[in-house]
Amino acid sequence: MNNYLFFILLVSVLASSEGCRRNAMPRASRSTQSSPSDTSNSASQTAGISAGTTTTTTVSSSGSVPVEASASVAAVDFRYLTAKSRISFKSEKQEIDNASVTIRIQQDSLIWVSVSKLGIEAARVLITRDSIMILDKINRAYAVADFATLSRQFSFSLSYPLLQTLIVGNLPLPNRMAHKSRSADEANYLLLRQQEGPVLVENYIDETDRKLKKLVMTQQPANNTLRIAYTDFAPLDSFLFPLSSVLTLDYRSQTDGQFSQTVLRSKYTKVELIDKNPGFPFTVPATYQRRP
Repeated sequence: MNNYLFFILLVSVLASSEGCRRNAMPRASRSTQSSPSDTSNSASQTAGISAGTTTTTTVSSSGSVPVEASASVAAVDFRYLTAKSRISFKSEKQEIDNASVTIRIQQDSLIWVSVSKLGIEAARVLITRDSIMILDKINRAYAVADFATLSRQFSFSLSYPLLQTLIVGNLPLPNRMAHKSRSADEANYLLLRQQEGPVLVENYIDETDRKLKKLVMTQQPANNTLRIAYTDFAPLDSFLFPLSSVLTLDYRSQTDGQFSQTVLRSKYTKVELIDKNPGFPFTVPATYQRRP
């Protein structure tokens, strides 16, 4: 299994969902299916967040006001999340069109992903707080990685909390202070700007519904950038859920120093928040070979 398969699957997890925002709601099964809706677009720039860093923000901006970030955006809380989506992926070396992705999450514990094409499951992924395991069902192989290794490999800091945060659509740094200002290029958005170690996080918040519509993360000194734009919001019980997203990742290769771009588009067909464990089946057959 090559390195790009790791990356494709991780990116599909990152982009498959902006997630839901809610203020308060009873625990029960809630679902939404894909349908046309309203909303915003566009993206800016950015890349990963340092795992384990606890630096508070020191970013300042002309006219900005320090605020507690979590007070500005409603956050989702859940026990289990299940979702189905269609994704298209394009990088300089690989391209995938209209693949099916199924995601299951146990909050703060497990992320399970299945990727299929033409009705055939090609790969299965299990992400825990400290490891990532991938079954390559096409080549009958498996691989195991950790976040530190992948972060070094792609010059893009990854961690379980970051992946889960992006999937459910909460702020990457909800417990940090942020500098709130009016977005210069997006008149209807408030801009919450935060700093976490070498990573600048820019959260674009719609003033009307308090939803995160665009996320821009920039990691120095490599200047790797991750841009996510969320659209097609639909009601899911008492909150809104974005059914579409576009993720663009620009990162510098550690081998030749050249920048590469990866773009992933995702469209949800179904999303549910449930109380019952949906199951996270993951077994490595004895005949599978381990790959680096």
